[in-house]
Amino acid sequence: MPRTLSDIKKSLDGNLGKRLMLKANGGRKKTIERTGVLAETYPAVFVIELDQDENSFERVSYSYADILTQTVQLTFYEDKQELV
Repeated sequence: MPRTLSDIKKSLDGNLGKRLMLKANGGRKKTIERTGVLAETYPAVFVIELDQDENSFERVSYSYADILTQTVQLTFYEDKQELV
């Protein structure tokens, strides 16, 4: 399990272009689950391109701190590796 923001970024850099399941805290006890592809990583955020058939918008971005605080959980499909 990654411990620092730089560890999280390195882990995501190695998974660019892979399909994933995104679980995000939607507030008020709601959990949002979506599927997509890890599109890009930047110094402070990463971008996920969502599957078009089930989402009204194309891309979402989150900060690495969202993963560290477990506001966002990513599970990559190819190897069932969970990045918490």
